Amino acid sequence: MKSKRFAFVIKDLYGGGAEKSLLYTADQLRQRGHAVIVFTLRERIEHRLPEGLEIVDLGVVTPFTQATNTVLTEKWQASRIARALERWQPDVVISCACDKITRHLRHPNLYFWVKSDVSAKFAEPRKRERAFDKVRRFYGGRQVIAVSHGVKENLEAVVGLKAECIIPIYNPYAQEPFLALAKEPAELPADDYFICVAALEPRKRHDRLLRAYAASGVTTPLVLLGKGKPEHEARIREQIRELGLEERVIMAGYHVNPYPWIAGAKAVVLTSDAEGLPRVLIEALLLHVPVISVDCPSGPREILTGELADFLVAPDDAKGLAEALERMDQTPVTVDARHYQQFLTHNVLPHFEAL
Repeated sequence: MKSKRFAFVIKDLYGGGAEKSLLYTADQLRQRGHAVIVFTLRERIEHRLPEGLEIVDLGVVTPFTQATNTVLTEKWQASRIARALERWQPDVVISCACDKITRHLRHPNLYFWVKSDVSAKFAEPRKRERAFDKVRRFYGGRQVIAVSHGVKENLEAVVGLKAECIIPIYNPYAQEPFLALAKEPAELPADDYFICVAALEPRKRHDRLLRAYAASGVTTPLVLLGKGKPEHEARIREQIRELGLEERVIMAGYHVNPYPWIAGAKAVVLTSDAEGLPRVLIEALLLHVPVISVDCPSGPREILTGELADFLVAPDDAKGLAEALERMDQTPVTVDARHYQQFLTHNVLPHFEAL
């Protein structure tokens, strides 16, 4: 395939899966012979940066622009991005997690990379409709990359988005880097444990996990790996005390490299209300660690296939989740290459190259 020029635009490189996926996708495209640049809107970096990947901070998100927060400000920020794009002349522009600003761009081959499922994020009808209206305003008539088939289907059928096109493309993964990271030293629990790797925020539903874990009767410890606002962490700690789980639940905090923890686990558990295509489930499978997940919109169903689907539980099935934990504790399933082939880099990147 003829080489292309790709420009990725993202607010910053701080935080979770969206930033990590973008860095990996951009670098893999670079390694396949394409010219790639990542534009950030502010210099805030938490992730390991791939050597050789060009990253340029445009500095358009500042305390002043955050304080003003008007459409006029957004258009000024977008004009600065447009100027950088004009200088670099990319064939493809992919916007991620900064669409409030980039929606003002008019590049002929601009795609908005949607990584979460807004259709399941809001229970209150007015908030839900406001969120849907925002999606329709931002992406109506535009080109969208959906991180999973479920996200695409919900954008069209539930949100009512009428985009120019919505193309489902999974995040790409290579197994080797995760195997290498998993071998780095870490102070892990001495014995078996389950693990939940998720931000300490309400949408991840640690409350659901803790109730099911308590009901399961499982004595294998549960590790919670992640960070969040102090009030959210305090609520989780309070629930641990209320359920009498102080001796069995380990709050291990945030780790830049969570993979030794994942690799050492008996299973990874996900209990979120909504996801797009949850990285942690795929990363666990790449490390041949089994997973238990609620069947939330919209990614887990596309990840837990074959015999793994036995550990996909309806979000409101508290008894089923407790039983899944008990079954996995007694007889863990075996993960092999069949379970993650569709997410491997060589199967995914051609879809980006075809944009």
